[in-house]
Amino acid sequence: MPVEFISVTFPNGSNELNPIPGAGVDPDFLVRYARALDDNDFNYTLIPYHSGSFDPFTLGAAVATVTKKIKIIIALRPNTMYPTVAAKQLATLDQISGGRAVVHFIAGGDDAEQQREGDFLNKEERYARQEEYIKILRRAWQSSEPFDWEGKYYTFKDFRNLVKPVNGTIPVSVGGSSPEAYRVGGALGDIFGLWGEPLKETKEQIDKIYAAADAAGRAPNDRPKIWVTFRPILAETDDLAWAKAHRTLETLRANRAGVPVPKNGPQNVGSQRLLDIASRGEVQDRALWYPTVTATGARGASTALVGSPQTLVDSIVDYVELGCELISIRGYDNYNDALDYGRYIIPGVRQAVKEKGLDGREDEVNGNERPAKRARALRD
Repeated sequence: MPVEFISVTFPNGSNELNPIPGAGVDPDFLVRYARALDDNDFNYTLIPYHSGSFDPFTLGAAVATVTKKIKIIIALRPNTMYPTVAAKQLATLDQISGGRAVVHFIAGGDDAEQQREGDFLNKEERYARQEEYIKILRRAWQSSEPFDWEGKYYTFKDFRNLVKPVNGTIPVSVGGSSPEAYRVGGALGDIFGLWGEPLKETKEQIDKIYAAADAAGRAPNDRPKIWVTFRPILAETDDLAWAKAHRTLETLRANRAGVPVPKNGPQNVGSQRLLDIASRGEVQDRALWYPTVTATGARGASTALVGSPQTLVDSIVDYVELGCELISIRGYDNYNDALDYGRYIIPGVRQAVKEKGLDGREDEVNGNERPAKRARALRD
């Protein structure tokens, strides 16, 4: 099971520790950061999406033109773009990058955020729409002939896509922690994204994703790859890392002072799960730290791993042994942390995975042989 690493690309040097109010696109920073990821053996970078954020397609194209290896994950909300348009835009990016485009779907976990861009569907409807959307994309990338579509959310006639992905398709990522997310992602995703939870809870979620894949008729070697996300806090020794972690926490709390907190907590299940786990104790497993979750209200990926390089390598390998093939690591000082991860974490994890015989072999996952290299069947 080869392990791959994901980062996140932002348009400027603003971050949670040192926010730059009103910062725009900083082309020099964007190029420097993208090349740092490429040079430090990250495999993917996510271009995130928010209703008030910069356009991920434009940023993704900029990253593609200044890098050689890294794959660009475009975060996409189905309500923001008609699927036939998205099929062409993603395939165009794929051609520009030489086959390095990936799409990560966000069904939407907050009604107010969705409504800012005119989306008034409820959660169940948003996942049903996402399911239809993915099927249309795959049909558009696969079909050489014009086709019609008449579904619950989309209807069109005689659409023909002349813009094809380099490798015939583009990997589709789905995330979430709800039954709807498991169902759609298990049935249709090439990748399934999870936030950092303890090993026990992560295993439970993987089992649900695989069960959904099995129910959809997917073979064991065609199940989604599992992507898990952490915010590592790294220092030379464990003691120094914990001191750094508490300084980070103080800054996060100070920077969020006065930020309104939803009365009933977050709507999305993933954030609710993180807050519930945080209530059980600050540290889970080897070094999974939860005060960063409560300090930020579980807004997005917020669970930290704290420790020395060896502690962080050991912690990440625990998840690789669990079946997680994609590891997202993003710190709180985006650029400098990416450099440190490239020096100390990525090579350490890959060496440990190799020594344990997890790299490049058939790995036993849930009682089924799963090849390291997998073929992905296109579906309508």
